[in-house]
Amino acid sequence: MKKKLLVAAIFAATAAMQAQAATLGDENLSISGFGTLGVAKSNTDQAQFARYNQAEGVADKAKIGLDTNLGLQATYKINDWLSGTAQILTRKNTSPTFTTDLTWAFLKARVNDEVSVRVGRVVLPTFLISDYQNVGYANTMMRPPIEMYGQAPIENVDGADINFQRAFGDFNFTTQAFVGVSRGKLFVPTGAGSVATYRAPAAGISFTGEYGPFLVRVGHARADLKINDLAPINGLTAQLTQFGFKPLADDLGLTNGKKIAFTSIGATMDWHNIVVQTEYAQRRAKEAVYIPDTNAWYTMVGYRVGKVLPYYAHASYRDAGSSVTPPASLPKNHPLGAAVYGLLPSPEQTSDLIGVRWDFAKSVALKVQADRVKPKTKAGSLIFVKPGFSGNVTVVAAALDFVF
Repeated sequence: MKKKLLVAAIFAATAAMQAQAATLGDENLSISGFGTLGVAKSNTDQAQFARYNQAEGVADKAKIGLDTNLGLQATYKINDWLSGTAQILTRKNTSPTFTTDLTWAFLKARVNDEVSVRVGRVVLPTFLISDYQNVGYANTMMRPPIEMYGQAPIENVDGADINFQRAFGDFNFTTQAFVGVSRGKLFVPTGAGSVATYRAPAAGISFTGEYGPFLVRVGHARADLKINDLAPINGLTAQLTQFGFKPLADDLGLTNGKKIAFTSIGATMDWHNIVVQTEYAQRRAKEAVYIPDTNAWYTMVGYRVGKVLPYYAHASYRDAGSSVTPPASLPKNHPLGAAVYGLLPSPEQTSDLIGVRWDFAKSVALKVQADRVKPKTKAGSLIFVKPGFSGNVTVVAAALDFVF
């Protein structure tokens, strides 16, 4: 029943928004939206496959929550140089039920033909597809690879950004710098799962170059991540402090805020029906913290035949070291030592996926995709892994992406 109600709600909202846009009669107001209606399942009940920051994934029973979402966006042109934009997004994120969040909310001032400034809630330009990572229709694959996009789950900040764009002949150059504070929730899949609330002052910059069918984007961001209610880590640091390891406890925890940097480079190509998308990123702690350093990458290749686009991708993320060095006085065979040494390494995982996209109607695409997820250490990105399970997981999914 819940699935039927959600399907009905998506299409009812789509129709209502289109009707509203048509009847308002204000040419300064534009209303648009996007959505995905998807279903997915895996081949095991021993673990769940989830998107980054999701509190519920899929196992051996088909569910619609993995990929299904609905986004609505409104832009009002106040005058020739000032406009306002707001976007809401309904999806399954840190809650096992569908929730709605305000993902964009900003005023945009056009300084001139090359420079614009936005103030409010804006997207972090962290990844190659940060601007449209939640818009299934805008992406070839059914979902962004978790091996890459799970390394920096913060999506927006409340602050400001400045955008500069200039054409040099056939070459288009864009740079975007931002500063602000991100606030939100992070799902912690330890034990039965919990949700932590974070605050992260952040700043960064990105550079994009586009020439014909080729695009390259480089991004760098730094955040001072602070979390007071991270229960599993707080419990461990409390024990360390009790047994005389307070410096180590301070190193591990996030209650005082820790600086973390993220750097990525990505590229796309759509040339003579050949479609390529690739990205590489590094996450590095700039202060001692339990969060490990990682390297992540993926590459997708596809070939378009009419309205059909089959594709293949490989993704990976690896441990790149730790910013914390436990003292020699804490032996590995001590219960606290085992907990610390077990915490510090990053999970590792690779995935291979094949899929096909069919643009069978205007503004609508059907996708079918199969992922072979191969955890290497600490169950990779799988959640709620049952004791003793260490195998690979196959996930199959189908989705209808649309924009309006």
